[in-house]
Amino acid sequence: MTTTLPRPLHSLGHQELDRAARDRRWPKWATMAVLHSVGLPTLNATLLRPGQTPTEICTAARVLAAALDTDRLMIRSDGGVERKQYYRGGNTFPVADIAQRAAPLLDAGRAVILAGPTNRFTNKLTVMVRMDRPGPGQPGTFTLEGLGPGYDVADLTRGELPPQVTAQLNDVDWDTYGTPRWHEWTITGDRCPGGEDARRRRRLERLASQTLSDGGQLSGTPSAENAEAWLRGRGFLHLFGPQSPQPAMMRRAGRLFEDSFVLTRAQPNRNWRCLGTAFSVFADARTVYWDLVDGERKYAAAAAPTRRAKGAAA
Repeated sequence: MTTTLPRPLHSLGHQELDRAARDRRWPKWATMAVLHSVGLPTLNATLLRPGQTPTEICTAARVLAAALDTDRLMIRSDGGVERKQYYRGGNTFPVADIAQRAAPLLDAGRAVILAGPTNRFTNKLTVMVRMDRPGPGQPGTFTLEGLGPGYDVADLTRGELPPQVTAQLNDVDWDTYGTPRWHEWTITGDRCPGGEDARRRRRLERLASQTLSDGGQLSGTPSAENAEAWLRGRGFLHLFGPQSPQPAMMRRAGRLFEDSFVLTRAQPNRNWRCLGTAFSVFADARTVYWDLVDGERKYAAAAAPTRRAKGAAA
């Protein structure tokens, strides 16, 4: 069966973005379409669906890489139900390696998102953004959780690291926009048991066991000490410098609230109760929004099983 050759997200028209946003088989891709359609910064990316041929995978990777003028791409997985043991994407690889990296995920029935490369070791700021309400028409809350230099989104979503700073608005009217005033924010400082040293060590342990091991960058035992040596050896010192993300996060707090209000209107679930997204500031000062997660639907709809070709290569 012939499938349509994937196209980069930033080349899709309004109708194509709308169709992608409503396709719940691929929740990450759908929300990237929502984010891009309302003009928020997103990585340019391409969706590979189960059933794509090796030739299609290679062609799609080359087209995206050419559009981005890069020889490396990020790999993420999408669709299906994320069990405890699943591929934790977000690493970048040479374009020549994309097909062999993507194939096992596609064979398992998951989609693959190829995206522009990032350096997850040099982020300036990472913010988790959460919008809550008991139900439609009821006032809710808006919460920001921040981490400073050298951390990334996965530390908050998968690494379960406590934020260094939290800011919250209460009694938010999600039906009528109003600019937050400074005195309305409740700001909470670091509550990590063991302080920054404990948080940094957990970050290093996760880098060693997942990120660097997946990329084949770490030789020897995947330990925090080896991860630290790897970072220092490449000049990635951001994690070991001053950690005071509150000023940087609060400078952006008003805009993050405005963007989030737009997203509550743009996403398709009118009865939402809990929405979340993430925001990164890269070392080169670029900013990007990641997925928009609906708390009620994240695990609700698995991708439809894909019929695999019979007689696959032994």
